[in-house]
Amino acid sequence: MLDADTKRRIDTARDLLVGKVPDPKSQVEQITIALIYKIMDAIDAESEEFGGRRSFFAGDFERYRWPNLVGPGRGGQETLNLYAEALGRMRENPGLPPLFRSIFDNAFLPYRDPETLREFLKVIDEFPADDPETLGDPFEYLLSVLGAQGDAGQFRTPRHIIDFIVQAVDPQKHESILDPACGTGGFLIAARQHIINNNSGAAHSGNGGPGDGNGGPAPLTPDELGRLAANLQGYDISPDMVRLSLVNLYLHNCPAPQIHEYDTLTSEERWEERADVILANPPFMSPKGGIRPHGRFAVKTRRSEALFVDYIAEHLAANGRAGVIVPEGVIFQAQRAYRQLRQRLVEQYLTAVVSLPAGVFQPYSGVKTSILFLDRARAAAAHRIAFIKVENDGFDLGAQRRPVAGSGLPEALAALREWREMDAVAVVPDTESAGPESWPPALRALAARGAARLVDKARIAADGDYNLSGERYRERAVQNSPYETVPFKEVCTLEYGASLPKKMRIEGPYPVIGSNGINGYHNEYLIEGPAIVVGRKGSAGEVTYVESDCFPIDTTYYVKLTDPKRTDVLYLYHLLKTLDLTGLRNGAGVPGLNRNDVYEKYMLPLPPLEAQRELVAEIEGYQRVIDGAQAAADNYRPRIAVDPAWPVVALGEVIKTITPPCKIPASDFNDTGKYPVIDQSQNAVAGRTDDESALIDEESGLVIFGDHTCCVKFAAEKFAQGADGIKIISPKPQLDARFLYCWLLSHPISATGYKRHFRELKESRIPLPPLGVQQAIAAELAAEQGLVAASRELAARMAGRIGAAAGRAWGGGGGGG
Repeated sequence: MLDADTKRRIDTARDLLVGKVPDPKSQVEQITIALIYKIMDAIDAESEEFGGRRSFFAGDFERYRWPNLVGPGRGGQETLNLYAEALGRMRENPGLPPLFRSIFDNAFLPYRDPETLREFLKVIDEFPADDPETLGDPFEYLLSVLGAQGDAGQFRTPRHIIDFIVQAVDPQKHESILDPACGTGGFLIAARQHIINNNSGAAHSGNGGPGDGNGGPAPLTPDELGRLAANLQGYDISPDMVRLSLVNLYLHNCPAPQIHEYDTLTSEERWEERADVILANPPFMSPKGGIRPHGRFAVKTRRSEALFVDYIAEHLAANGRAGVIVPEGVIFQAQRAYRQLRQRLVEQYLTAVVSLPAGVFQPYSGVKTSILFLDRARAAAAHRIAFIKVENDGFDLGAQRRPVAGSGLPEALAALREWREMDAVAVVPDTESAGPESWPPALRALAARGAARLVDKARIAADGDYNLSGERYRERAVQNSPYETVPFKEVCTLEYGASLPKKMRIEGPYPVIGSNGINGYHNEYLIEGPAIVVGRKGSAGEVTYVESDCFPIDTTYYVKLTDPKRTDVLYLYHLLKTLDLTGLRNGAGVPGLNRNDVYEKYMLPLPPLEAQRELVAEIEGYQRVIDGAQAAADNYRPRIAVDPAWPVVALGEVIKTITPPCKIPASDFNDTGKYPVIDQSQNAVAGRTDDESALIDEESGLVIFGDHTCCVKFAAEKFAQGADGIKIISPKPQLDARFLYCWLLSHPISATGYKRHFRELKESRIPLPPLGVQQAIAAELAAEQGLVAASRELAARMAGRIGAAAGRAWGGGGGGG
C-alpha cells in the first residue's frame, strides 16, 4: 500500500526536478533510473553480507557505488560529475544482466545543477531498497503522473478497470499472456497477481480443489512462478515505455520480464506467435496520415484502434480469450473496414461487450469506451452475444474521479462469469429458455434494469452493419400497458431546433433553449408553448418542459404533437421522462441522439385524454409536496438565540486541530471498508477504508471544516482523512463539539483565496454558555435537523411516486426498456 511518507518522497523528487526537467515522462525516467541504481547497490550489499561478491559495482565500477554519491565529504560538482559519468558508462558494465542493461540504455543526466542533484539523491536515498517489491505500489503511483501520451492516443488504464478485465478473462497459470501495447505493464502485473491469488490455497479454501490441505489449489511452486514470469509478454513501440514496463514488472517480483520494443502494427517479425490470453488497452488515435501496416491484416485500414483489434483476434490461440478496451468508433462507425472488423468478431470471436461510462479516462479524455471480450471456443458454440452496460464504475465522472458508492463493476463481473458458464448451445433465440426469467441471478437483475441483454447473432448481422451498441437491440417496451400503444411518430415527432449565434441571443420575452438548459432570449422562429425540448447534442436525451413560447436551438429537438386533440402535453412530458433516451446517444466526439433510433425503439401508451389529465393531476400533487419539502429543507438554518450575558471568545482560543496519522489517497478508497474516509467534498463521506493505521478517534466527536469549500461535517466515530484539504477540529474542554458544529452551520464562513477560510474561521467569535446549556441547545437543534432530514426523505418518496405514476401508463414501474 502507498503510505503518506512514500507518496511525499515521490512528490518531493518530482518537485525538485520540475524546474530542470519539465516533461513528466522525463521526471519519471530520472526517478526510475535513480531507484534502480540504489537497488543495484542494495543487492550488492546483501550479497556481501552473506559472503558473496558484488556484481553491479565491482572492479572499475566500484567507485560509482551509491554511498559514494550520497555520503559526506564529496562536493556538489564532484557528485554531479560522478553520477553523470556513471549513467553514461553503466551500459558498459560487465556485471549488468540484460534487464538492467536495457534500463540504462541511453540513460543520461539532463541537467547540470549540482544542488538540484544533491537534493534529489538525498530524497531517493530515503526509499527502502532492501526489498525491491516494496517499491511496486510507489512506482505505480509514480507512473500515474504520466497520465496521457496524447499524441499517441495512449491513456493510462485505471487500476480498477484493469482488474475487472483480468478477473473476467481469468488467465490461468499455464497460459501464455500477451499485451501487444503494454505501456507500463499494468495488465501483465494484474494478470500475474490474479493467478497468484487464485493459487494461494486460502483463496479457494473449501472449494474442493487439491493441494493445500484446506480444499483449495496449492500455492505456486518456485518452478511454476518462473514459468509464469516467462509466460508474461508485452510489446510497445516506445523505448521509454519499454524501460518503464521492465522496471515496473521487476519491482512487482518479475525478475526477467519479457518486454520487447516492437511495432505491433508494422512489423511482421512476431506475426506467427499466438497467445492463450491477450489483455490490452491499445492506442485510440492514429498519427497524421494513419498507420502504414503490412499486408497480413484481415481488415484494410490505417486506423490504429481497428488494426489492434484485428491483430488481437488473429493472434489468439485455438482456445484463446481476450479483453480489449476500444473507443466507440469500433462499436458503430459505418466505414467499410469497421463493418468488416465487427463482422469478423461477431462470426468468430466475440462473446460479450461491456459499455463503460464516458468519464473512465478523465481527466485525460472524455472518450466513451467499451470492453470487447473475445473467446474463440465459446464464440464458435454460442448463438448470442452478451451486452452489459456499466453506469457507475465506482468513481464520479469529473476530472478528479472521486470515489462514489454503488459501483456496477462487481455485478457486471458476476454476470460475465454467469454468461461464460451458461450452456452456449442451449441459449438460442425464440425459445423459452432464452428468456431473462431463466437466466442466472446477476444477469437477470441487470436485464430487469435494462443493463444486460443477450442478442442473437443473426439479429446483429441483419442489416449488414454489425453494430455493437447494446442499446440498438433493446426490445420495444409497452407490451404490458393497459392502454392502446401506438408508434412513436403517431403521438409526436422530434423536430430540429434552429441555428442561432450567441450574439443574437438578446434580451427579450422568450427563452432560448439549448442542450444544456436555458441560455438566452430571442423573439424569432418561436414554437408555441407549453413545449417539450429534448437534447440532441451535449445533454443528449435530456427532456425539458417550457411553459412559454420558446426558441429551441440546433443542439436540440422540439417535440411536435401529431394530434394535439389526442395527447396532453404534460402527460407526454412525464411519459418521455421515463424513457432512457440517454442510452441511445452515439457518435464520435460530442454524443448525439438520433431521432430515428427513438422512433424505431419506442411505441407509446396513449390512454384516453381524460385519463392522461388525471395522471398529470396526480403527478402535480406530488410535485407540490416535493417543492414544499425541498424549500423547507433548503431554507433551514440552525438558529441559536444568544444570551448577552454569555461570554464571547475568538474561536481559535477554544479549539485545536488534529493532524491525521496519514491521509488516504483517492486510489485507496472503496465503498465497502469498515471506516469512513472524509474529505472536503459535499458528500458525507468520500469513501471507506479498512486501514486502521490512518484512523482518527476522539470520544467527544470532531468537526471537519473544508478549507477550500467551507463545508462543515461532524464525526462521532473513527474515520480517516482523504487526501484533499480539510481541517479536523477538536474542541477544548469548555466547548461542546455538537454545539460548535451547530454554530458553524448557523454562521457560515465565506471567503475567497486559497487557505483563507480557516484563518477567518479562527478569527470569528463564538458565544460560550455553560457546557450544560451548550449540550441542551445542541440536542434541540439535532431534533430540528432530524425534521429537515425527514423533509428531504419525503421529497425523495414523492419523486418515487411520480416515477411510479408515470410508469403505470406502461403497465408497470416504467417503460425505459
